[in-house]
Amino acid sequence: MNIDLRAWVPRVTVAAVVFDRGRYLLVEEVAEAGKPVLNQPAGHLEPGETLTEAAVRETLEETGWHVEVEALLGASLLTNSLTGITYYRTSFLASPLRHDADRALDKDILGPRWMSYEEIVSDPSRLRSESVLATIEQHRSGRRFPVDAFFYPAGA
Repeated sequence: MNIDLRAWVPRVTVAAVVFDRGRYLLVEEVAEAGKPVLNQPAGHLEPGETLTEAAVRETLEETGWHVEVEALLGASLLTNSLTGITYYRTSFLASPLRHDADRALDKDILGPRWMSYEEIVSDPSRLRSESVLATIEQHRSGRRFPVDAFFYPAGA
């Protein structure tokens, strides 16, 4: 396989697994095909922010929930079979702090949905991608990594 590394750039994304009282905070959103799907609060890293800051920001923008990141759950690579775009996704465990019910949510977001594991796995066709359930399974495995595994050297 001959790849021009100057042209190949994976997209950096984050996801937050927010778990409280036996339920997961998911986002119901309109997918590309116009069909409602479920996802973790997730999105792209923006210039100048850390991965944890991105996870906190995306959760607030998509659900209205202020959260605190507790741990790193893991990272994954996924290549979209339709577009060929590769996504590098870092997933974090976060706890809910407070909800801003009056906050305007991102475009295409239908709203936050608190769901049990059983509700989520009962209809996997509603999930945006296999990453949604895989990230929940990361949480359920009990493995946690310290958030300070990431470091951000000045001037790097």
